[in-house]
Amino acid sequence: MWYSTISKSYNELYKEEQLKKVKLILENINIPRNHLLLDVGCGTGVSLQKFQCNKIGIDPEIELLKQAQKPVICAIAEALPFKDKSFDIITSITAIHNFKDFIKGLMEIKRIGKDNFILSVLKKANKKDEIIKTIKKLFQIKKELIEEKDEIFIARK
Repeated sequence: MWYSTISKSYNELYKEEQLKKVKLILENINIPRNHLLLDVGCGTGVSLQKFQCNKIGIDPEIELLKQAQKPVICAIAEALPFKDKSFDIITSITAIHNFKDFIKGLMEIKRIGKDNFILSVLKKANKKDEIIKTIKKLFQIKKELIEEKDEIFIARK
């Protein structure tokens, strides 16, 4: 995949952009320190570093995960290796457009999450409108944040 090819320069290319999104998210929601968070499509784990709670990252690209702080798991969004309602909060920041089957991936996210979700959609994504429509169908949107490159949804079941 493309991300394996650019893995060594991923942080140089995307770190500032990702941290800007996380800052905006954290300005709009409070995540208790004792909550367990899963970041689906965590890449090198840049976003995870800013969340001050128990956290795990998951991504299908092993070359990106090698750069991440642990714990991280190599897996795809469409088959998340967790029991139902395993996580207090699930984030997926600028990753959904990379899922092979975004509907299945979003359904998996909903299955393993208890009730709090932060989902961002790249404005330039080819399937942006379809992804947003699916998010609004599967989740109850509590807040929508418009960021420079993404639309971010703070949602519940």
